[in-house]
Amino acid sequence: MTTPRFVPAPLLVLGAVVSVQFGGALAATLVPQIGAAGSVVLRLGFATAVLLAVARPRWRGHSARAWLTVVAFGVAMGLMNFAFYGSLAHLPIGVAVTIEFTGPLTLAAVLSRRPRDLLAVAAAAIGVLLISQALSVPLAELEGTGILLALLAGVCWAGYIIFSGRAGAEFPALEGLALAMVVAMLVVLPFGLWDVTVHGTSAWTGAVVLTGLGVAILSSVLPYSLELLALRRLPAKVFGILLSLEPAVAALAGLVVLGQRLDPVQLGGMVLVVLASTMVLGLGARSEREPSAT
Repeated sequence: MTTPRFVPAPLLVLGAVVSVQFGGALAATLVPQIGAAGSVVLRLGFATAVLLAVARPRWRGHSARAWLTVVAFGVAMGLMNFAFYGSLAHLPIGVAVTIEFTGPLTLAAVLSRRPRDLLAVAAAAIGVLLISQALSVPLAELEGTGILLALLAGVCWAGYIIFSGRAGAEFPALEGLALAMVVAMLVVLPFGLWDVTVHGTSAWTGAVVLTGLGVAILSSVLPYSLELLALRRLPAKVFGILLSLEPAVAALAGLVVLGQRLDPVQLGGMVLVVLASTMVLGLGARSEREPSAT
């Protein structure tokens, strides 16, 4: 996989961020029609088929530790997607992504063990309180289910990061990711079948399936490819800073695709999370370490 050298690496990462968040906004239109699990099954089904065709992973010759790693990776991936898509049924996508983003942010701060990063996480926590409206809306009116699902997605995202790195060490190229996608599909498939019984097979129209294909391309195939290309020539701190823009891009996608608007207090909370993420994932990253492309 190659790309012209004149295409700046930061532009590739921004393209990946925009692709992921607009894919998420598109997925939010599917959730009311076929449910969160049904939407995840569509996304993972198409993405898994593409990855299996490209990676052609070996099913034999792997150690027990390697299989445990890829199973943990797949479970984290499946639950992350399921919880996040579930949160979209209750929260605007900008709110859901901002809350979910605290997972990798907290993981990075804990691993760094720098007091400054822990303070940044505290600032992000305040931002989450603001954007979730936990301080301004009566408890009975608070979207507690959506907030809990977004937090669960964040925890799973942290697990995804840990096991993704381990899978990259155990498997060559894209093999680990492809096998983990199969595991993720198996995790969410029973819930997807349940959603079929709830919403009915008639909900799975040609337009819905095509939308699912679009979500798979925007949320999985395209962004992963762009990030893979960018990571070959981009410092870790720049990559982290660009990824920190995800909550803001999610809010933009929610506005453009879904007509979702956030109030000034929520936008202020999002700014806190983005700044904290920039400090931990970007400015706090070791500039001398080039990220791995695995």
